[in-house]
Amino acid sequence: MTGEKTGEGGAMTRRQVLATAASAGVLVGAVPAIATEEGPIVGPSPRYDVVVVGGGPAGLSAALVLGRACLKVLICDSGNGRNAPAAGVHGFLTRDGTPPAELRRIGREQLKSYDVRFHDGRATNAAKTSAGFEVTLDGAKVVACRKLILATGMADVLPEIPGLRELWGNGAIHCPYCHGWEYRGRSWAYLAPPNAAVEVATLLLGWTNQLTLLTNGPAGLSPEDQAWLEEHAIEVVEGRVERLEGDGRQLRAIRLEGGRRLERDVLFVQTRLRQSSDLPERLGCELVADGPKAGMVRTDPFGATSVEGLYVVGDASEAGVPSVASAVAEGSVAAAFASKAIFAENARRPAGDKPAHGE
Repeated sequence: MTGEKTGEGGAMTRRQVLATAASAGVLVGAVPAIATEEGPIVGPSPRYDVVVVGGGPAGLSAALVLGRACLKVLICDSGNGRNAPAAGVHGFLTRDGTPPAELRRIGREQLKSYDVRFHDGRATNAAKTSAGFEVTLDGAKVVACRKLILATGMADVLPEIPGLRELWGNGAIHCPYCHGWEYRGRSWAYLAPPNAAVEVATLLLGWTNQLTLLTNGPAGLSPEDQAWLEEHAIEVVEGRVERLEGDGRQLRAIRLEGGRRLERDVLFVQTRLRQSSDLPERLGCELVADGPKAGMVRTDPFGATSVEGLYVVGDASEAGVPSVASAVAEGSVAAAFASKAIFAENARRPAGDKPAHGE
């Protein structure tokens, strides 16, 4: 699927692939399959058309498209979403402010009409086979599938600052698009490396003009960056951060070495990211080596990896941006391409050798 082209030698755009999939009946007009009750995997190892690892917005979106394409799907969901600490999902049309757990509940409820089952636990291993993939679930149960979609996400590697983890997703944030509105016009501090101090400030000034840069040690700023920060009335504080004070939902103050106490309403932290699962590396996916998307899986714009039949969507993929709206779109597009690949494989088989769904 990675080699499909259109136009003058350029790769297909997302808009073009959605139009192509819709015209083929992949995204609209499909007849729902028989619903399957949610529950544990028991009995002989079953075979699915697609296994989706990850039950967040990207995974649920993929499963919805696949289910409506009359395919047999298994979702493996450990329940550990990156946005779980947040009070609400933001920037997602019709669901702005919905708690992450509630969004998952709604998604699961809407999947009951289709041939989609859930394994409420981890996928501990996966291997490529001649027929597709074998996925090992916790408990050593093995299931087989023709295509595999990983929606396992990324994890934020937080600085070792006491109190930070307790406030994460509330008084301490990593995305102003997700949480900035709630703190607009208020006093912010932000942690960023010297080479990103101006870039991050340029972004955050969209929400507030009360900014303090915390360097958590010697600043190491260039004269040009120092002058830019002074011009924009951004205080630079070089002392190391000792701890955050708050009530678990609201930041009260930032304690610095030497006893200084900064009263601020929110702390923005530019985190380092790592894959939440080792399945991409186990399966031979290439990771982005450096830059803002370091650690993410290299994919084409539709989630396809260099491993035939394997797709990576959501935060774990370099294709989109880290937001719920983008994750939902990526899951939908990858599912359309995966289902289209399955239909093409079915069409190449002799008339008497057509597989039933899930075979």
